[in-house]
Amino acid sequence: MSDQSFDIVVLGGGSAGYAVALRAVQLGKTVAIVEKDKLGGTCLHRGCVPTKAMLHSAEVADVVRDSAKSGVTAELQGIDIAGVSGFRDGIVASKFKGLQGLIAAKKIPVIAGEGKLTSPTTVQVGDQTLTGKSIVLATGSFSKTLPGLEITGNVITSEQALQLDWVPQRVAVLGGGVIGVEFASVWRSFGAEVTVIEGLPHLVPNEEESVSKQLERAFKKRGIQLKLGARFSGVTQDDSGVHVALETGETIDADLLLVAVGRGPVTANLGYEEVGIEMDRGFVLVNDRLETNVKGVYAIGDITPGLQLAHRSYQHGIFVAEEIGGLSPRMVEDVNIPKITYCDPEVASIGYTEAKAKEQFGEDKVESYEYSLAGNAKSSIVGTTGSVKAVRVKDGPVVGVHMIGARMGELIGEAQLIVNWEAYPEDVSQLIHAHPTQGETLGETMLKLAGTPLHAV
Repeated sequence: MSDQSFDIVVLGGGSAGYAVALRAVQLGKTVAIVEKDKLGGTCLHRGCVPTKAMLHSAEVADVVRDSAKSGVTAELQGIDIAGVSGFRDGIVASKFKGLQGLIAAKKIPVIAGEGKLTSPTTVQVGDQTLTGKSIVLATGSFSKTLPGLEITGNVITSEQALQLDWVPQRVAVLGGGVIGVEFASVWRSFGAEVTVIEGLPHLVPNEEESVSKQLERAFKKRGIQLKLGARFSGVTQDDSGVHVALETGETIDADLLLVAVGRGPVTANLGYEEVGIEMDRGFVLVNDRLETNVKGVYAIGDITPGLQLAHRSYQHGIFVAEEIGGLSPRMVEDVNIPKITYCDPEVASIGYTEAKAKEQFGEDKVESYEYSLAGNAKSSIVGTTGSVKAVRVKDGPVVGVHMIGARMGELIGEAQLIVNWEAYPEDVSQLIHAHPTQGETLGETMLKLAGTPLHAV
């Protein structure tokens, strides 16, 4: 048996966990991280980073396939999935090595093993007892499935999808949210026939409705089949693949079924409830300072209700470290955290949708403008269509920006500043956006809302 004491013990070494550790050390605190797998967690090893690497490979394939449009003669000879995997895994390995080096340089001990909360101040890892003046729970999330739907054989989640050593000819994707549309986009670029099944009326249903509709049109143009408002009823498997049944009586035959119905919190059997922490459907409940009902125990990242995004987790980690350090930090609300879906075309948004803004501020207190990328020279050069939509309070600040098109994720930084600094369109319209860039689309949108349009009508 060995006992070790720290100012902070962090249970989980993913995006949230290592962020709190790094910031706490900067503030002079002693910190230990408990991690049963690898530093970096799902985002680095099984989520954000590897999927975006594959999406880049998919983009390259599309560029080569369409090269003649820009006067370049090239031929796509095929997808080398081993090469794609090598590229992806190399990126992950490089970032993992860098993270390990950073944690080691800060002299933060990482205790390998599955930790369990045993009291408000202790975590047990094997025969080690770690004591912390504060405990931070950051155990992350897992891929969910539907009741009775077993993940086995050719019914897979995103984790198994990343490890495939072959390109399927036909894929059914259950779920039209972020994970579902990103994998659908990759496989279509790799040449597969793809069908997306979504029980709600639209893809990416949490986005602005006009953006969802544009994504649906773009996917259909790419040859991706959509089953919207269609409810899944079951799946069978045989030597020919999977057979997905819908409640309408339709059956979709494919090589694989990707189950992309969201992620759930990793909180079971970790001692949380035994210590008296309040939970709701597996999520840890916290106050506005991210502290649980048990004093001195905090919860951050995907195990708390709300958006499940790596950059939200980073924010949570930094916030809790500063809260424990007595700095009284400020939290950015979920609604004003930037979101990007990295399919083709990309979807990027921050703030209220127009419908939610009207609920919040009043039906007659909100106005909006949607600028088409067709009027933007750089968007025409890169061959994309889409739009930028801004929502403002009348005679007030911009409260939402919603974008769709190639590379739109690169504009979310400016959109975040506009929304979080509560800028008026009149403020932004006086600033200069370089020409020709896609950033001009934000400038044109603000000019229109300020009543001084240049190219907009």
